[in-house]
Amino acid sequence: MSWLNGRLEAQVGDITTLAVDAIANAANTSLLGGGGVDGAIHRAGGSDILRECQKIRQEHYPDGLPTGEAVTTGAGKLPCRYVIHAVGPVWQGGENDEPALLAAAYRHILDKATECGARSLAIPAISTGVYGYPPEEAAKIAWKVLSARIPKRRDPHRVILVFYSQQNLQIFLNSVPIHP
Repeated sequence: MSWLNGRLEAQVGDITTLAVDAIANAANTSLLGGGGVDGAIHRAGGSDILRECQKIRQEHYPDGLPTGEAVTTGAGKLPCRYVIHAVGPVWQGGENDEPALLAAAYRHILDKATECGARSLAIPAISTGVYGYPPEEAAKIAWKVLSARIPKRRDPHRVILVFYSQQNLQIFLNSVPIHP
């Protein structure tokens, strides 16, 4: 399925297997790996990613990467060239700037992809796993940011939203005003 003149796609799959220029990681503030997508990316990419994250943290973010921000590393053993580590918000009921922080994470992912010259980018559903963000609400925010920014940018030329289940893909499709 694709939208925005074929530049935005949505599919079910394993983000660690995609041969794209960059993948986004639903990272935690420590940048040191964790569960879900973050853990899968660190396991599949190997220790090179962890070493780069440790260096970035030591040099720039000793207290952790702020929520809504993103940084880029190499991809280690992954089939992509870059990993863009973005910290989405933990859901706390929606009264602690969660929507703004999630939107910022998606914007920073796109900015980092442009900075590293990525023509293709895969993004998971940021914050909807262990961080508990309601998938329906997260989908609306992702769609709003991506549909506003992708048509105005040359790169990344292709953005793939990757969901880990058909059910989560369907939640996305049912939550946004998609116009093929």
